[in-house]
Order: sequence, then structure tokens, then C-alpha cells
Amino acid sequence: MLSYKDFGFNLTSTETYSLIRKYEKPGPRYTSYPPATFFNNSFGDKDYINLVKDSNRNSPENISFYFHIPFCPQLCHFCGCNTDIMREKSFIDKYVDAIVAEFETVAQHLDKSRLISQVHWGGGTPNSVSMKYIRRVMEKIKENFNYSGNCEIAMECNPAYLTKPQIEELASIGFNRISIGIQDFDPEVLKLINRRPSLLPEEKLLDLFHEKNIKVNLDFVYGLPGQTPDSFEDTIKRAVKMQPERIVTFSYAHVPWVKSAQKILEQYGLPDAQTKLGMFENAYKAAFDDGYEAIGLDHFAKPDDELSLALAQHQLHRNFMGYCSRESTGQVYAFGATSISQLWNAYGQNCKSPKEYIDAIKTKGTAIEKGYVMSGRDLICNQVIQEIMCNNRLDLNAIAKEKTMNVSDIENILNFDSASLNPFIEDGLITFSSNVMEVKPIGRLFLRNIAMVFDPLLTGKETNYSKTV
Repeated sequence: MLSYKDFGFNLTSTETYSLIRKYEKPGPRYTSYPPATFFNNSFGDKDYINLVKDSNRNSPENISFYFHIPFCPQLCHFCGCNTDIMREKSFIDKYVDAIVAEFETVAQHLDKSRLISQVHWGGGTPNSVSMKYIRRVMEKIKENFNYSGNCEIAMECNPAYLTKPQIEELASIGFNRISIGIQDFDPEVLKLINRRPSLLPEEKLLDLFHEKNIKVNLDFVYGLPGQTPDSFEDTIKRAVKMQPERIVTFSYAHVPWVKSAQKILEQYGLPDAQTKLGMFENAYKAAFDDGYEAIGLDHFAKPDDELSLALAQHQLHRNFMGYCSRESTGQVYAFGATSISQLWNAYGQNCKSPKEYIDAIKTKGTAIEKGYVMSGRDLICNQVIQEIMCNNRLDLNAIAKEKTMNVSDIENILNFDSASLNPFIEDGLITFSSNVMEVKPIGRLFLRNIAMVFDPLLTGKETNYSKTV
């Protein structure tokens, strides 16, 4: 297990800050490859259904279902998700009817012998709607499919709307993991970002979930107005004391050209890069000191957690629902407005407007707005990017052997020149020898930059991404 001292030097030192300034530039977050910016409108409903049928014959064999509830009772200024203000009950009824109808359309094309290894509810604020809607959809799943023995059934929850009866109902429905979007314990920070505080004490929430044998992720965002390195350290220390199974510390991505509400935060002042680095350092130290393992750049998990064990074996994976192991991942079939399905060789995204989504489902049974079909070259690039972003390493020899190709063939597909890694080697961020790259602990700060070297789709003129560090 890494310890904090493995970083090798002070993250807030002048030396490290100069590295931040050197590598701080726009770049993909690589939650998918190719990124969603490459999705195109030539991909439609028929394409998607044909690929759903085809997916039954490809790996991974497991099924992952994602359900998107885009509604929030109150919109947070920092949020970059596709959300909508909470509608009247009659509209929610129609929206859930549409989700059920879309599910039935897709389910008829899926092999019922395939097992479900993941179910994830995201948003928006899924726990702000009546649990009767959630139960209805979950019962529909049980009517059609079987779960794997270790299936993860998860939901993103806003603590402002979590009650004890709701927690009991989530448990009775079958949820076994909950991600609680704390963002920050400081009520003044929450006020600045227009987010309500937790309805119940956060420690009480954790106890209630653990009493029901439900695992908990606590999610936080750093880089928000009102935060300082010391205040964020206090937040993470409090989180560590609560002993959730996982802690997540997302770096706030300021993209007001995508989400105009984020402009409101500029009047309060956003922390600069060095201040954010101090927050990051303090969060890492607090988590490491209590024995949590670093997963990717922003997740922390207990040593016996599935993610920690997968990372140790270089078997960590990531899809649109988050980190998982290669063993538990499945092809993702997504339902609801703006949701993205992630099949073995393609992505399909639904239209963003809830009303347009409802109308499309009524008319066609599906609501695909755009997507992307990956070529053989894309699939190899996807695997390479995944290895770097998830497992902090890349073995070109292993990939070439798996694909029955020469390493030079893989390099040509990637447009890769080993000399492009020299700056990272000279700065002590990676090692590269005999076609194997290892990312050093401090190099995790720059995973996106390192991955960009292996991305042949980049032009060098990208401006429509958040900054990499």
C-alpha cells in the first residue's frame, strides 16, 4: 500500500507548482474513449438497436443498467451534470412511464441468460422522487433478468432529502451501495453553491445505511468558493472519521460555456491552481493517514475494497457509472434523458430534454440523439487509455500479444512516439522501459496529460475541455 510519503516531495512546493503550470491545459477527462465530444448525430435509434442485439455476442457478457433521474428540487451552481428543476407529479409520472417503456424496448433484444452485475441510479437527484417510482423500475428488472451473486445496486443521493424511512425503503428494494453527495461539510460553502445542507447529521446517515448493510461512498468537490486547504482538510478528516467504504474528492471543473450557472460562482472568487493543489494534498494526506488506498486520481477506498483489490492486480476498470473491477463490469444499457449507453464497441446517447425524451419514447420506443461506433483502432486506443487512467501503467507488449499484433503496429495505431514521453520522464512523473510505462505516485496528478500522448484523435488545438490539473 502506498503511503503519503511515497509522493516524494511536497505537493505545494514551488517545484510542484511549476509542474502544474507546465501541464495545466484543456484536455479530455477520459470517462470514455473517444470522449463524448466525438459523438455524432448520424448515429440513430436503428443503429442503437442493432448494436444492442449484437452486444449479446460480445464481451463483457455481464449487463450494467443505468437509470437517469434528471430532476433536482434545487439546482446547484457548481453542477456540470444535465439536470432540470423538479417538475409536477404528473410530469414525473410520464417520465417514469417512458423509462419503463424504453427498458421494455431494449430488454426484448437482450439475452435473458446474461447476468446483471451493476445497477446504478444517477441524476439529478434520484432520491428526491418518490421511492414508488424506483421500486416500479427495479421490479421490472427482476421480471426479466437475474442478478449476479455480487451485483452492485447503487444510487446517488443528496443528503438534503434523505430520511430514515427512505433509507429503509432503499434497503427493502435491494440497494447495497449509496453515494452521498456531501460536497462540503461547511454550510457557508454550501450556501455559496446554492446547495441545501444534510437533513440529518451526516454521521447519523452513515450509521443508518450501515445498519442495513449498505456500503457508502462520500463524495466531495474541491475548488469551490469559500474553500481553503485547511477547511477542506477538516472536511476530509471528518469524512475519514466516519469510516465510509469509499471517499471521492472531485476537482471542480469550471466550464461556464457549458453550464452558464457556473458564472455565478465567479462573483465569489474561485480558488487558484495552487490553492486547489493544497486542498488536494491535504485530502490525500488525510485519507492515506487513515489507511485508505488511492484509486485513480480522485477516489479512495479501504484496502479490502473491491477497487483496491482490483488495482493491486491491474484489473481496475471504469465506465460512465464510475470505477469498478473488470470482473464486475458489464456493457452499459442506459435509460432516461441524456443517458449514455456504453456497449462493447459503441456509445449511444439519448436526447437531453425530458419532454423530448418522453415524446420520443412514445413514438419510437427509443430516444437516441447521437452516438459513436468504434473502429478496431478506436477499441485499441480505448484499452490503452483505460489502462493508464485506471491502473497507472501501460504494457504495450501485453496488449500486442492479446491482439496478436506487433508492438510497432500498436504504436502506429496510437501515432505514438516514445520521445513524446521524455518530458514526463525528465520531470519524474513516469518510467518507460521495454515498452512498459509505470506512472509514479506524483504522476497521478497528470494522468490526463499522460493519456493524451496516446490519443491519436487530439489535434493539439483543443479548447472545449476543462483543464487537466
